[in-house]
Amino acid sequence: MSDRLEGPAPAAMTGLASRLAATRAQTLALALPLSEADCQVQSMPDASPVKWHLAHTTWFFETFVLERHEPDFQPHHAAFRVLFNSYYNGIGEQFARPQRGLVTRPSLAEVLDYRRAVDERMAALLERLPQAQAAVAALVELGVQHEQQHQELILTDVLHLLSCNPLAPVYAAQAPLPKAIDSPQAWVEVDGGLVHIGHEGGSAAGFAFDNETPRHAVYLRRYALARGLVTQGHWQAFMDEGGYGDPRWWLAAGWDWVRQQRIAAPLYWQRDGAGGWTQFTLRGRRAVVPAAPVVHLSFYEADAYARWHAAQHPGSAPTRLPTEAEWEHAVARCCGCEQAFGQAWQWSASSYAAYPGFRAWEGAVGEYNAKFMVDQHVLRGSSLATPDGHARVSYRNFFPAPARWQFTGLRLARDLE
Repeated sequence: MSDRLEGPAPAAMTGLASRLAATRAQTLALALPLSEADCQVQSMPDASPVKWHLAHTTWFFETFVLERHEPDFQPHHAAFRVLFNSYYNGIGEQFARPQRGLVTRPSLAEVLDYRRAVDERMAALLERLPQAQAAVAALVELGVQHEQQHQELILTDVLHLLSCNPLAPVYAAQAPLPKAIDSPQAWVEVDGGLVHIGHEGGSAAGFAFDNETPRHAVYLRRYALARGLVTQGHWQAFMDEGGYGDPRWWLAAGWDWVRQQRIAAPLYWQRDGAGGWTQFTLRGRRAVVPAAPVVHLSFYEADAYARWHAAQHPGSAPTRLPTEAEWEHAVARCCGCEQAFGQAWQWSASSYAAYPGFRAWEGAVGEYNAKFMVDQHVLRGSSLATPDGHARVSYRNFFPAPARWQFTGLRLARDLE
């Protein structure tokens, strides 16, 4: 297996240039409903200002593509190399992440000028490169995928920012929301045995991050997955039964987290004047929708719900979170699991670790995934904020157990033998 970054076939360079332009335009479209003040503020250390996202995704192309392949390269601004570096130690120093909101200069206008300048240089580079430049195509494809990840982060970070405003402002009137479904909760039985998970690898199979490889064998016992995601109505039942106040359902670290943070509901939920529940969304504060998936849950909450649910059904096999291998095997077989994509990232029971035989990409881009393989949990699927075309069955998202500002939910599993 190669540890080199693999991208589209070189003959696809023209199409890649078009995809790059479309992706860059989509990022700007996400920022369009925001004021300059909206783009400046950082609401918590895990989130970043929209202005920083706009600059960092530009820094990525300047640093990893132009600096390496543009003749007579000159940086747009020498200070940007440190200012908009996220975590690439192989590139050099980084500005402290929790203080990104303090960077009032460069202005938003200057960042937009930076984007335009780099876009023009990228277009010129791709136009004059020979078709044999597979290494460049691979880096550009990685940059497109990286920017799509930041498009999702823009929405989740903006949601957190606006939720801090007592006016409950609307980001956009047509912003995505979790969708209610009519299908009843049911179970999909899946045969076990020796199965294969992970991306096939190679440019012919399409893009994948290095952490999705290599494809390898896993033995699974027979199991069942819930057909749909846990809903907001299901979650209200958990809350009504005192789920947040009963240590029986919680991992020790989760119980400490609940008490220390005074957690009593999913992130963005609050009581309305009539005693019901509302949730803050990209369309402002709205009533909870019982048939729609519950989102903005931590791993601790998802695990606690599975334990509580098991206690409510003593005659059945105990419910739990699925492993990532169970999730991928079932969804890849199209076995009837609904809402696998486009609604909520689904917590798995799997710790984020390397697959057998894993090798990180060469160079600084090898820091993209490998160095985070500790104290994280894998999530599968995609969310309502994930850009079209970005999701795939082998995709491995990952976050620490307390994280819940992303659109994170859960699907239940249980053993059949």
